[in-house]
Amino acid sequence: MARLPLIDPEATSGDIRASFDRMPVKLNIFRMMAHAEANMIPAMRLGNSILHKQKLSAVNRELLILQAAQLEGGAYEWRQHVPIALGVGCTQAQIDAVERGDYDAVALNDAERALLKFGREVVENVRVPEAIFAAARKHFSDQEIVESIVALGFYMMMARVTEATETDLDPAAGMKVYDSGRR
Repeated sequence: MARLPLIDPEATSGDIRASFDRMPVKLNIFRMMAHAEANMIPAMRLGNSILHKQKLSAVNRELLILQAAQLEGGAYEWRQHVPIALGVGCTQAQIDAVERGDYDAVALNDAERALLKFGREVVENVRVPEAIFAAARKHFSDQEIVESIVALGFYMMMARVTEATETDLDPAAGMKVYDSGRR
């Protein structure tokens, strides 16, 4: 059971209510985030821009999101993003490799291996050794490198919100929530 009560979407007003009204599923993560009234809408906009507006491919983005969830112990994010990862083209073998932390797995191509090794350094050590940074730069533009860092940071934050508050897991909403953000 969550350490803080989940906000009832029906009890909200203004921009937060309008945001909830647009959601196809009122996920517990958003009901928890609603406690931070000044931050909820900007956080949702950032999350939406990560999911739908970055140059970084959807497969690479989802591999990074799953990596952040795996490294941070973000059970909530893992549950929600596995179906999204599959829906945007990740294979189960790629997901399994991320879950094991096996960034040399045959299921991953050279670019994905470089990206996940880069991501691990960003999450675990903040600073990225030159060789790992250079390997990522072989495959990704400056824009994609920075977008990767932003995506990792956002999902690290969300894992901290859900884990610190022990937010109750929802059933996976999968592509239903993902697709609604394209509007």
